[in-house]
Amino acid sequence: MVRRIDVAGAGGVRLAAWEFTDPPKNGGAEGAARGPGVLMLHGLMGRAAHWADTARRLSARHRPVGLDQRGHGRSEKPGEGPYDREAYVDDAIAAIEQLELAPVALIGHAMGALTAWQVAARRPDLVSALVICDMRASALGGASQHEWTEWFRSWPVPFATLADVRKWFGEDDPTLERPRPVRGEFFAEVMAERADGWRPVFSRRQMLRARETWVYDAHWEELAQVRCPALVVRGLDAELGRAEAQEMVRVLPRGEYAEIPDAGHLLPWEQPDAWCRAIEPFLRTATATGTPLD
Repeated sequence: MVRRIDVAGAGGVRLAAWEFTDPPKNGGAEGAARGPGVLMLHGLMGRAAHWADTARRLSARHRPVGLDQRGHGRSEKPGEGPYDREAYVDDAIAAIEQLELAPVALIGHAMGALTAWQVAARRPDLVSALVICDMRASALGGASQHEWTEWFRSWPVPFATLADVRKWFGEDDPTLERPRPVRGEFFAEVMAERADGWRPVFSRRQMLRARETWVYDAHWEELAQVRCPALVVRGLDAELGRAEAQEMVRVLPRGEYAEIPDAGHLLPWEQPDAWCRAIEPFLRTATATGTPLD
């Protein structure tokens, strides 16, 4: 069962959270009976529904919840934002508190991973464990932001059909080095049919505004402030390189490392079995024994 729960984020922005386990039959305080809470945070342009397979695999032992972050999915997309780091972190904290997930394990992909470790650094009392999936701690710089701007402009929007969406993002996108069908499926899930064809459910302008709030800065100091057990996961062909990932593990007070072969940036969806084999034992141990450092 999947059910939607509305959450009031920072500034009253309406956020859609999706719980992937059955609610307690008697309601209320029996939430703990559903197992330790897990909040899953998607990356830029993603949505909570992308976590459905991971959530179902975790649901036997945990209470997995996915959050559509502001500007994404079914959550509110305020025209003028804000879309800065503080807003995303405050939204996640609001979701943890309103859904009574604490102490929560945070799983984040890309931008969602940065949000997750910033939450863990700011509010260690709320977080029992952290999974960082393919997010760099180093500053990416202005060239990276320019590349993204040009990439967004290259999209042949609107797409006539969902098949065209899958083909362009999975095969025809000139930034691809080789076909990645999973990427096509990933983007098909963030499109909606309009009068003139299929368009993204998010604003590309807002996505760039969100990205520019982290792309120019390094985030090593916040990593060092994470006190709970933390797992850094990367694919062999991912954006996060091995050397940087291992340095992130070194900086984290309780860091661990996992690497998944034959996977790129979308490793949880490219290699779902290997992904879950990496995170399940970690979460099982961390949520049973993980307590913040003094």
